[in-house]
Amino acid sequence: MSIDTSSLNTHPPLQGDWIDAPHHLSSIGDFPLELGGQIKNCRVSYVVHGDLQDQSKPLVVFLCAIGSIHHRLDFLINQSRTLEIKNTRIIAIDALGNGFSSSPSNSTEQPFFQFSKFTIRDMVQSQKKLLDQLGITHVNMIIGASMGGMQSLQWAVSHPDFMDYIVALTPMAKTTAWASSMTRAARESLAPHIGINGSYDLDKTWLAWQPIMQMLAMQTPKQCDEQFTGIDQIQEWYEQRLQWWKGMNFHPLDWIYQSIAYDAHDVSKAAPFNGNLAKALGSIKAKCLIGVPSLDLFNPIEQAIYTASLIPHCTLVNLDTNWGHMAASALDAPSTKTISAAIDSLTGL
Repeated sequence: MSIDTSSLNTHPPLQGDWIDAPHHLSSIGDFPLELGGQIKNCRVSYVVHGDLQDQSKPLVVFLCAIGSIHHRLDFLINQSRTLEIKNTRIIAIDALGNGFSSSPSNSTEQPFFQFSKFTIRDMVQSQKKLLDQLGITHVNMIIGASMGGMQSLQWAVSHPDFMDYIVALTPMAKTTAWASSMTRAARESLAPHIGINGSYDLDKTWLAWQPIMQMLAMQTPKQCDEQFTGIDQIQEWYEQRLQWWKGMNFHPLDWIYQSIAYDAHDVSKAAPFNGNLAKALGSIKAKCLIGVPSLDLFNPIEQAIYTASLIPHCTLVNLDTNWGHMAASALDAPSTKTISAAIDSLTGL
């Protein structure tokens, strides 16, 4: 089945752990990019939980992982005193290239392959411009998982006085060769299926990508083998998962562009740090929380542990789980409980 690209970027069906909230789309103008070029008429999508105008309550920013949208961290809402809606305000911002904010799949001015390459620093700068437009000069906390955690660390390096706390779950401060190899394999599986006009076969395009990114990178051998005891079970899971993913309406070229940004990530690459990771991470003023599972086959935990050791005020939380990279998701309830308690401890609540 070849997909009609005009149907893209519609909100997928609400999932069980997602929380609906008012949706907004803001134009930040022509947006210059780190690698050169620009995103013309750049738009940043976001949702708000709670009353944004109620300045008596703390303000928290949620950031998206690769291939995800503003619901990515909904599983944390109301799981801790810090993130109870009655106690706080939350802005969940869609990252560049996720099909809601400006992306190859939804740009009128630079459609599909005409879209300029962006970086994770560009994602952060687009978010900063949005918050500037909203009149927000300081937030209490920025939270992200996976690529969201990578953005969180970049926020802390690029704008050290903007937040009090950073929570980075399964992150990297600098993308490792292993993680880059994972995303490269996934990109190579997608690229041959995308036409110059952005068209693709919905039934074929994700077939090879799915076992790479939704099984091998996301879980662990122990979790997989405990979950599936026979070939029929795993085949059924793949079919169900494929149907679910098709319903998410994520364009493969958007995923490719985000993965290129993922691979180039290094919080120290830009001035004034010029590649000195220790100096960049040492400049962070916010109190930080970094959470890692026992094993992560996408973002190696060794990089996150090293990152935590270089941040002046950082707590490292080891999650005792077999869920791997998916420890920071609704799938792993015990890890959610541990993360939520650690967030409360970080803020003193």
